[in-house]
Amino acid sequence: MDKTLKFTDSHEWVRDNGDGTATIGISEHAQEMLGDVVFVDLPDVEDEVEAGESFSLVESVKAASDIYSPITGEVVEINEELEDSPELINEEPYEGGWIVKVKLSDPSELDDLKDAEEYLSSIEEE
Repeated sequence: MDKTLKFTDSHEWVRDNGDGTATIGISEHAQEMLGDVVFVDLPDVEDEVEAGESFSLVESVKAASDIYSPITGEVVEINEELEDSPELINEEPYEGGWIVKVKLSDPSELDDLKDAEEYLSSIEEE
C-alpha cells in the first residue's frame, strides 16, 4: 500500500496529486468486504462533490455500497475504464481501480484524514 495515501473511516482513499487535484478510490479492505465488483455508478465530470457526501455507487455480487467523498471539490476526471471493467476495483484498488479525480476546494481537508498507518490500525480493530 502506498504510504502517501489518506483514508476515511468509510474505507475511501485519497492520493494528493500535487497539482491541486486528488484521486479517490476505495481501499483494499473495502473491496474485499464487497466481493467481486460488477458495476460502478460514476459521477459526471464537473459534478461538485462534498466531503462526507455520497458521489458514487459500487455494486458487487454481495451488496451495493455508496462511496463517500473524503474531500470537497469538482470532479475533473472519471475512470471510464470502470464502465467496462469494474473488476479493476478488486484487482488494483490503489492503481487502475481509482474512481475519480477531484479539483480540491480546500486542500486542508486532507489533513483531517487518516494516514495509512492509522487506517491499517483501525481496520485491524474491526
